[in-house]
Amino acid sequence: MAIRSRLFLVTFLTFLRFPLVLVFFGCALFYVKSQAPWLFILALTSLLASAITDFFDGYLARKLNVVTKFGAHADPLMDKFFYLSTLPLLVFVATKNGHITHAVFLLVMTVFFLARDQWVTFLRAIGAMYDISGGANWSGKLRTAINFPMICLIYFVEETPTHPIIKSILDISFSKWIMYLMEGIAFISNFVSLYIYTRNYWPYLIKSADNE
Repeated sequence: MAIRSRLFLVTFLTFLRFPLVLVFFGCALFYVKSQAPWLFILALTSLLASAITDFFDGYLARKLNVVTKFGAHADPLMDKFFYLSTLPLLVFVATKNGHITHAVFLLVMTVFFLARDQWVTFLRAIGAMYDISGGANWSGKLRTAINFPMICLIYFVEETPTHPIIKSILDISFSKWIMYLMEGIAFISNFVSLYIYTRNYWPYLIKSADNE
């Protein structure tokens, strides 16, 4: 495969995350009103597909040797779109379902996650002035590896249809405990990622604040 084709494939997978998560967002909103099981299935499938693209684009970029500075910045941008499309909707559906405590927790998590992303974007912009790579480090990759499956699981638990046939196939009682565990781990990984990025970029942050 030519390098141009390899680069196109990886870039396509990266940007595919956004339209897929928009399909999820639209189907999830319509499902709230119609409660049609097929809308739930389509929403969950689109959400899972969007999350999976994040794992494959990075893997393929390294395997096919097409890691670029553009991709290093495009990937976190698509991640931000993913969070912006999913986290507020999860707050909405949890509130709609009467799970107020969980909705409040998700609201706090939404603000915390998005604030972390804005801070890291700021740090990357500072680092770019000193030719520092904007690629994700291990803490950012770990955070994503936890957060994306967690978001899929939260939607699954909150919105699994109450249709008798579906309930007989999907038992969410165990999934709830996994969800709560993942939410706790996600909070911790977010703190770790925030600390690691700040520590790594701190010298350049200090340099940029120097008037000399």
